[in-house]
Amino acid sequence: MSERLQIDLINEVSVRISGQVVPLVQSRKTVALMAYLAVTGQPHRREHLCELFFPDTNDPKGSLRWSLTKLRQALNTHSTCLQTPGTSVLIDADLISLDVHHVQAVHDAADPSSADLVEVAELLSHRPFMGLELSRNDDYALWLMGEREQLHSLRPRIFQRMVTAEDVSDQDAVKWLRRWQRLDPYSHEAPRLLSQKLTDLGLQDEAAIVARDYTALMGDSAVIEPRRDPLEPVRTRQSIGFCKASDGVKIAYAKVGNGPPLVKTANWLNHLELDWESPIWADMFHALAADHTFVRYDERGNGLSDWDVPDISFPAFLEDLETVVDHLGLTRFPLLGLSQGCAVSIEYSIRHPEKVSAMILIGGYAAGWRVGLSPEEREQREAVLTLTRHGWGTSNPAYRHIFSQTFMPNADSERLAWFDDFQRRTTSPENAVRFQEAFGDIDIRHLLPKVQTPTLVLHARDDQRIPLRCGRELAANIPNAELVTLDSQSHIILGDEPAWQVCMNEISRFLAKHVPEGRKGRR
Repeated sequence: MSERLQIDLINEVSVRISGQVVPLVQSRKTVALMAYLAVTGQPHRREHLCELFFPDTNDPKGSLRWSLTKLRQALNTHSTCLQTPGTSVLIDADLISLDVHHVQAVHDAADPSSADLVEVAELLSHRPFMGLELSRNDDYALWLMGEREQLHSLRPRIFQRMVTAEDVSDQDAVKWLRRWQRLDPYSHEAPRLLSQKLTDLGLQDEAAIVARDYTALMGDSAVIEPRRDPLEPVRTRQSIGFCKASDGVKIAYAKVGNGPPLVKTANWLNHLELDWESPIWADMFHALAADHTFVRYDERGNGLSDWDVPDISFPAFLEDLETVVDHLGLTRFPLLGLSQGCAVSIEYSIRHPEKVSAMILIGGYAAGWRVGLSPEEREQREAVLTLTRHGWGTSNPAYRHIFSQTFMPNADSERLAWFDDFQRRTTSPENAVRFQEAFGDIDIRHLLPKVQTPTLVLHARDDQRIPLRCGRELAANIPNAELVTLDSQSHIILGDEPAWQVCMNEISRFLAKHVPEGRKGRR
């Protein structure tokens, strides 16, 4: 049998046979097509490939034929790797060696060699699929993003196993741990293992610096604690997927943790990759994922979901939640709503009472700012809309800072700056305005008495974004709802606030009472 073709996509794109480089055509779409076929390793209909790679060409079928001709010339010199049976196209995975598959195999191996671990760690130190991005190819971009996320999710296990291997020197272990910490700055495991290794080597001062920097980044409540088993699999590694709403809008969702499901409704604003390890939400999200399969999603118009959408409205927000739940096949689960996500949660629980076992509403409201606020407050919100239209996308954070300070009035400058930048990266100026207008028109007050689901309402006593009276209105009108006021000014309760621990304790108590099986997922 001929030697298998080697295709590399992670560090740099290349094709080799017997060590000799095979030249590729200078067409980004053609090379991206090769990467897609090689990674998926399965047949794809020609129509699908035309839609994925050539939606903006006058002759998609002709463009695909041209690309396949160029790929045959490069790939099929020693064996028929590229095959076109009937109306399908595939690259036979058995006839090639692919670095992406090698990385996954080493990750999954029961006892990989240190050499393999070092090789794969080096590969995972690079940004995968560089140069394979395509403009105006949304479906392909979502696939590429998912593949990158999958490779990044393999880093922790690879690095952990490598630095604890018997034949890896202490010097190399420290070197790789520092690299891991640089690659994943919000990782909990990298600084913990690095601090532990430095302490074992008698380098207490350096270990103290690692712990200090970790606390500065993650907040005063973050503490580096040793884990019993350094090779214990990390549960809190999220996986990201995509599904489509009925109007064709692509919605990104994430799952993380073990145990029974807990679904969080989208709020202002979300980005599955950025907020998971953020200094704003990470404490809450990681705590919730410890006992549940924690499900989040980016609603239309922001984050990893489609931005260019025809409809940003309350009914569309509700459909986004329904789309994710149906796609994942969830049958019964507690629902967590934050801010305007509370209104979406409430209407969903009324439409689907058989699915929602309990409901937790934090900082929520039943009537949007055009409906439920005073004339003076409405005038202020209209002024903010004007500022958003003209200043959201600029490099000057002053416009976005208006939001940041009302969400977290007591946050330190670093977290305020992070949230300023986060908002800019999470949605467009146009969508930021559309979101605010949609939130202003929400009015579900008439639905509150229809809620059948056990409900916990949590609200900061001095919330500067959504007044406490809004939370009281929810609790007063939802049958048998519990109300807990939190001693804070924040709309987003931060992990180093005393109110945060009170909030988390109340959530745990409520779920244990109304969803007893919720504690069984903990391991």
